[in-house]
Amino acid sequence: MTETNRPQGTLFKIFNTIKQALKGDENFDYTSGSIKKAVILLAIPMVLEMLMESVFALVDLYFVGHLEHSSYAIQTVGLTESVITIIYSLAIGISMAATAVVARRIGEKDPVAAAKAGMQAIIIAVFINSIISIGGFIFAKDILLLMGASQEAADYGVNFTRIMMGGSLCIILLFLINGIFRGAGNAAIAMKSLWLANICNIILCPILINGFGPIPAFGLTGAAIATTTGRSIGVLYQLYHLFNGRGILKIIPSYFVPDSEQIKALIKIAAPGVLQFVIASCSWIFLAQLVATTGGDHGSAGYQTALRIMMFFILPAWGLSNAASTLVGQNLGAKQVERAEKSVLTTAKYNVAFMAVITVVTFLFAHYIIGFFTNDVLVKNIAVEALHIMCLGYVFYGIGMVLINTFNGAGDTWTPTWVNFFGFWLFQIPLAYLLAKYYKMGPTGVFLSVPIAETAITIASIFLYRRGRWKRVEV
Repeated sequence: MTETNRPQGTLFKIFNTIKQALKGDENFDYTSGSIKKAVILLAIPMVLEMLMESVFALVDLYFVGHLEHSSYAIQTVGLTESVITIIYSLAIGISMAATAVVARRIGEKDPVAAAKAGMQAIIIAVFINSIISIGGFIFAKDILLLMGASQEAADYGVNFTRIMMGGSLCIILLFLINGIFRGAGNAAIAMKSLWLANICNIILCPILINGFGPIPAFGLTGAAIATTTGRSIGVLYQLYHLFNGRGILKIIPSYFVPDSEQIKALIKIAAPGVLQFVIASCSWIFLAQLVATTGGDHGSAGYQTALRIMMFFILPAWGLSNAASTLVGQNLGAKQVERAEKSVLTTAKYNVAFMAVITVVTFLFAHYIIGFFTNDVLVKNIAVEALHIMCLGYVFYGIGMVLINTFNGAGDTWTPTWVNFFGFWLFQIPLAYLLAKYYKMGPTGVFLSVPIAETAITIASIFLYRRGRWKRVEV
């Protein structure tokens, strides 16, 4: 009787843990109890959250990939997304600082200080993004031309870029507020906001791109309207849960009064955090421009298609690795260094297993996956080659993500910044240029530089993690 009930009891526990993860539980103490359960409670909603973020790009890619001028459309979406990665960098950097500080204060059992820090982070983000979005709206066409788009592609896609850049505040807030929720231990709200935003985008995309009843067909511009609207709805959902007073973070109006000391403390963490992702983003922008100039419109469209699919698989792994950030932050706040280390190791094991499976799936089924998003044979062939090459580094990507989130969660944002600077700007960019131009490998040389550089970055991160500086950082 006892032996028979054991499997049922185990399945019941697993089911309850999954249910608890999806529902969200801010009262769970991540500084005690089972580390595996803590990782799972955070990882499930974080993986689903990032999966939904990656779906945004794929939904746009699918619908615009079937437009009449699909190579122009795909190129515009890809090049715009490449530039918007700078905004993603800003969003991730500030949200990372918010996660680190909020998690540390929650670990210290001080939710009031955590709430104040989160609101000051929002003030910083809104101020900075206002400048970027206005500039992006005004110079949208120049941005596309600078990125290597042809005059025809730039004329075709300028309105898409204007709307995406002009509405970028919703990107910043979506990332930032989710970072605040993750730091507080409620990753489920972050997940649900992305689900809602994506559902709206999936419904609106075909309607606004192709038209429906009295609604005209906006074509490529409709994709930008749908995406921006979907993200804005997700932000409204976040704000409702942030201000309803039911969570661990109780927000009052006085928290929005600028606090110079708190803002300085957040900027001190966020600045190198933003810089580390800007460094990576600028590298991706350079690679996109290099492919566009050596491979033409079809080469650029193929690379952008492969990149969107690669990010679809990598972002969930980034979500899983985010569990390390929250666990490290809260456990260091509770003065439990050994538990923080064990949390990193457990998260890394899960991420390696996940990325190993994704490597096999991507390599074997690249042709079928790419074929779903474009009918253009030239674009498809280049995209398959790119995906085959870039997926070879997936396992290393997985380990590197966990270590970067470990450093950032501890507030040690300078370490990954220097790693990215040397790994991307002093290694990946020269390598890509050398292979593409000097050895005349064209886009193939660019594709090869991606897994080579990411592997080198991961090896450097392992060495720096073992040195242990991240354990001694004060936040």
